[in-house]
Amino acid sequence: MTARISLALGAATLAVLVGATAADLSSGGPTDGRAVAAELAPDPSAAHVSNAKLKRVDGLELDSESITLRRGDRTVAVASMRNGDETVALFDRLFGTPSRTQTAEGDGGRCFPAGVTYTWGGALRVAALASPSELGNALEVRILRADVRARTGGVVELSGPDGVQVGDDLEDVITDTPTGDRESLGSDDAPAWQVLLAEGWPSDRKGAGTNGVSALTDDTTVTVIGSPMPVNAARSC
Repeated sequence: MTARISLALGAATLAVLVGATAADLSSGGPTDGRAVAAELAPDPSAAHVSNAKLKRVDGLELDSESITLRRGDRTVAVASMRNGDETVALFDRLFGTPSRTQTAEGDGGRCFPAGVTYTWGGALRVAALASPSELGNALEVRILRADVRARTGGVVELSGPDGVQVGDDLEDVITDTPTGDRESLGSDDAPAWQVLLAEGWPSDRKGAGTNGVSALTDDTTVTVIGSPMPVNAARSC
């Protein structure tokens, strides 16, 4: 990965977290407080799924607002990105003890918030924010490899929407994606892209770009899949 791509990752991945308003969260949504609370409540299956069921997990899919654990085509649990403690605890049970880094604001790059970063097998990185963003997410999730070992020794495939994985060639996807949902991060000599795979957590703030789960590429090969990761974000932190 080039230095420019690394810089873009540090700047682009977390810029959406700062400066969002409460209106971003409630725009177009229910006005009743109890309805809002119910909408934001984490999926109970993530907290209460048994260790026996977790042993059968062979796939993890990162979406724009949640993470789904699967066995084949069957859903085992859905973890909300709005509940950091619950999701990190779930991954601890599935993948074992992660490497852990405490970060102050700005340590991980411009716009990087304070928090604790957990990494499992060099493949799955979760930044638990010290304070949830005003958009509502308490986590930043990045997939760095195509798979990772579970604590039981089994292989768990890691993917984004539509099965996109690190190492995939997205040439056709890049070509077919509307210009508003992709962004060039490279040059003529070293092409690189950020491509929005699924939209989520909308914001009507000027310069916020389009938020969701995105893929970063070196040329057309996927190097990182992450959420939230806004594309075409122009405003500063």
